[in-house]
Amino acid sequence: MQMKDEGTTHRPAWLRRTRGEHRWPAALAVVVVVVLQLMLPDSMVPQARYVLPVLEIVLLAALMVANPFRVDRESTVLRGVSLALTVVVGLSNGWSAVLLVLQLVGGRSVGAAELLEVGAAIWGTNVLAFAMVYWELDRGGPAARAAASRTYPDFLFAQMQTPELAHPDWEPYFADYLYLSFTNTTAFSPTDVLPLSRWAKMIMMIQAAIALAVVVLVVARAVNVLGSA
Repeated sequence: MQMKDEGTTHRPAWLRRTRGEHRWPAALAVVVVVVLQLMLPDSMVPQARYVLPVLEIVLLAALMVANPFRVDRESTVLRGVSLALTVVVGLSNGWSAVLLVLQLVGGRSVGAAELLEVGAAIWGTNVLAFAMVYWELDRGGPAARAAASRTYPDFLFAQMQTPELAHPDWEPYFADYLYLSFTNTTAFSPTDVLPLSRWAKMIMMIQAAIALAVVVLVVARAVNVLGSA
């Protein structure tokens, strides 16, 4: 895809080699995820509650030491660590969501305030966890996108469809994938970002299903608790 710029042909940034994006937005997301996990009660986390948060911090620290500033190094080791971190975050979030659903379906007595706090923490973690998934997998991940090693995107952003309305140096960063994750979690469907590959469609479907189950069950139980108070 190309665009005209003052009489010359300019190749959009997302199709050419760039400096790569800063690591700190994704690192901050991991820190927030850990905080949300630590806020959950013992009944909503794995039995060894500190194992997964500690593992997430260790993996994040390894990435920060090896490549602290811009994500622009294509490395099999760094790629493996990044994917491992994403898997651990997703596993922790899915585990908590399953425990919440099982306890609500099982009829465990939970106060409305505690229920809403737990639901909000799991919902927020769901947004951040899947933002990391989309960021890590779209066109091979942030390092591969910086190197322009893959042409066909897994997600079609509006700026790709109408490049004349975007800055010529625009390319998707973590904030764009966070927005994608948030809108999918709230609307339970794509909004202005379209999934193109099959894996993208399946993962968006899984995220929407988790969010829907958490929201419906938590709100329904909270209303029931308040109504019987």
